[in-house]
Amino acid sequence: MSDILAENLSGKSVMGSDGTELGLLYNITMDLKSGALNDLVIEPDEAISRRAVDFELNDADRFLVPVNRVQAVKDYIVVQR
Repeated sequence: MSDILAENLSGKSVMGSDGTELGLLYNITMDLKSGALNDLVIEPDEAISRRAVDFELNDADRFLVPVNRVQAVKDYIVVQR
């Protein structure tokens, strides 16, 4: 995957590999010691049931999607479900 600036990802739509629109990218977490990216933090789409998605939720009820599940970044960020 080619390099992408984080500022270009903010607010980008996130879609599951099955075509389900999950929501918008809210933030990205990282390990401060290693610099490795950990999770995409997704603000869920209002129409989606949080129980229908098998990602962990943070304290603010946002999805935590491990970065290793990202399959593509184009018009959408596509993540493996």
